[in-house]
Order: sequence, then C-alpha cells, then structure tokens
Amino acid sequence: MDEATRLAHAYLAREVALGLEFVPRSVRPPPAPPARKERPAAVRQATDRPAVQALSDLLIEPEIGAASSLTELRGVLGDCSRCKLHGGRTNIVFGVGDENAELMFVGEGPGEDEDRQGEPFVGRAGRLLTDIITKGMGLDRADVYIANVVKCRPPGNRNPEPDEIVACEPFLARQIAIIRPKVLVTLGTFATQALLRNRVPISRQRGNWHDYNGVPVMPTFHPAYLLRNASGKRLVWEDIQQVMERLGLPVAKKG
Repeated sequence: MDEATRLAHAYLAREVALGLEFVPRSVRPPPAPPARKERPAAVRQATDRPAVQALSDLLIEPEIGAASSLTELRGVLGDCSRCKLHGGRTNIVFGVGDENAELMFVGEGPGEDEDRQGEPFVGRAGRLLTDIITKGMGLDRADVYIANVVKCRPPGNRNPEPDEIVACEPFLARQIAIIRPKVLVTLGTFATQALLRNRVPISRQRGNWHDYNGVPVMPTFHPAYLLRNASGKRLVWEDIQQVMERLGLPVAKKG
C-alpha cells in the first residue's frame, strides 16, 4: 500500500472516531499487522500499570506496533518524512524522560527552542513545566516522560493539521503503550482535544478525570498559557494536586 493510501485510511479512521457517519464503500482497511512482540520479562512494567489499548489497525504501521522499547520506536520513526512538517524542521523532537515513568505529560508540538535542541519543553514554557514537576510535585524532570502530539515544529507554531496528526499519532500512542504511565497529563486545548477526540474547550475539561485507551488523563492548561495568564496557576496547581494524589505523592497545600 502506498503512503497516500495509508494516510487516507488513517484519516478516515480518525474521522470515524470523531463522529463521521459515512465512510465510502470503496475504502477498505489495510491488512492487519503481525502479532505484537511480547516485551522481555525483565523490562515489563509492574502489574499496577494500566493495560493500554492499541489504536485501530488502520492507524498503525506494523513496525510501530511491533516496537517493544522507545529505542526501537525511535528507530522506526527514523528520519521521518511521513507528513509535510519534515520540510521545515531542524530536529525531530521524539520525547524525553524515563521509559518506566508513572507520569507522562503530552503537549501540542515543538516550538522554536525545542526544534533547535531536539527536546520537548525547553523554552520559557518548558522551564515553567520543569518548575511544576520539581518544585510543585517534588520529582526530577528525568522521573517523568514528556512528549508532544506531533514531533516536528509546525510553521509559526500553528496548530498541527489533520494529516500531520494522522502521520504522528501512532508514534505517540505507541510511546504511551510502551511506557504504560499511571497518569497522563495533557497540556492545553490542542493536546487534550487530540487525545480525547473531542472539541470541548480546555476550561471545561481541566480538573476532571478522563480516559485515553485505558490510561487516566488529567487535562490542564498549557504552561505557555500561564505565562500570559498568571491567574491560571492556581487552577493548574489544583489539577496537579489531583495527579499527585492519584500517584500517591505527598501533597503540601499551597495558598
């Protein structure tokens, strides 16, 4: 199957998930991928981790579904040219952190600093996220895993477009399935809507628990929003306290 056909199948599958009622009769799903490899016993997660449900076969290249570690998955991604974002990037921003992390943060996409350094959340908003992790939660940044919906910078930091999400979403889904975090925190409107497959404003979703393929999700405001709206910090702290309680971390109430 050529790349254009694969993306067409994937795009239609995503639209169905978002509520599209009609799929043309001519569309047929690609062959199912081979059975997923079991991870070696030595690297399997503890049994208290969620059993993450796989995406539809329509959205997964067989090699993605077979990757049993983040290193393997990064190898499958390669020097990616699956969507038009590759033409303007400096670096692929795959993700950073602990493969066994109990907590995973997901943002929208790399910005200028992230594109230059090849690491997510390293600019001003990233420094604020680091403060939330270290000063607020009492964790090291290396204790969590941080990724984005798309792994190349959209021009002018615009929102990723549907074909770009379709091309990149299987890699994020596989990252989540490999890590098996106890909690996902989505940062901002776009990441929240992309993972939860809805169009509900972040102001109505934050502070409430949701589900992504079996993993508990806490949406909250993006750190970049807090740089413009300091009043949102109190709400984000409320959200983070719920995450800490879910993870069994001590919560020191702040005024």
